[in-house]
Amino acid sequence: MPVKIPNNLPAIELLKKENIFVMTELRADIQDIRPMRVLILNLMPIKITTETDFVRLLSNNPLQVEVEFLRLNSHTPKNTPEEHLEMFYKSFSAVKNNYYDGMIITGAPVEMLRFEEVRYWEEVTEIFDWARKHVTSTLYICWASQAALYHFYGVEKVPMDEKLFGVFKHAVQEKGNPLFRGFDDEFYIPHSRHTTISLDDIATKPEINVLAVSPEAGIAIASSRGGREFYLTGHSEYSPLTLHNEYQRDVDKGLEVPVPQNYYKNDDPKNGPLVCWTGHANLLFNNWLNYFVYQETPFDLKDVEQLGDLKESN
Repeated sequence: MPVKIPNNLPAIELLKKENIFVMTELRADIQDIRPMRVLILNLMPIKITTETDFVRLLSNNPLQVEVEFLRLNSHTPKNTPEEHLEMFYKSFSAVKNNYYDGMIITGAPVEMLRFEEVRYWEEVTEIFDWARKHVTSTLYICWASQAALYHFYGVEKVPMDEKLFGVFKHAVQEKGNPLFRGFDDEFYIPHSRHTTISLDDIATKPEINVLAVSPEAGIAIASSRGGREFYLTGHSEYSPLTLHNEYQRDVDKGLEVPVPQNYYKNDDPKNGPLVCWTGHANLLFNNWLNYFVYQETPFDLKDVEQLGDLKESN
């Protein structure tokens, strides 16, 4: 089954060109199926690109997924037309009484600020707390993963000597976890960040379960509450050209930026990227939707409030 997204969302035409099946609200409404409701809090500056990345992954599964986009009241992005936000995004006040099967909270370009210095910190942590009672399972991505670990468990982010930029190999730590069903022993994830989470810090938090690590990138995936919350420090959702566009943007600005590691063929930007992460990215999101959303969510979403911690040994 395809993902159900708002009519006229720009991602529709972009994904059709990639031969990915999406369904508009008009067509989905005639199907007698209870779709999985997924809310995406999009904190990235270029909204349309991020929308397309996540809809691409949510589309490639056998479930019908109904996607809604959430924006912050306390922050107005500069790189997305207000008309787009008004048409496709809801405010937190408009959804706070709703319940959702799944939620995705993206990264944000505020990594170098202390968490409390982020302009919208109070609102975003309110949403974190709200999700625990209104969502079956939540994916926190990149900065959001660090922010949630700090908010819930007091885990500090750690500055790195240089930017982690490229595609890195990871090893599964819990092969029996349903999130990794069908995974190889090693898999790849793109990263683009200046800070990390210390394994030593996580070791002092028994509530947090480390699921995948990398010698270069550190903790890649962790979870808590038996899979009601997942923390992904990288960007499995990135399209093949996302790192290239970021690299080219900085080069065009005259910045001294390293070539993304393990990304271009022979590490030469002229050769284009060697894509090695999208297969596992699709499997990761499919497994999340199936085992931690579809298999666990109550039929009456209002019962999410009474849902306890899950068991990751499905």
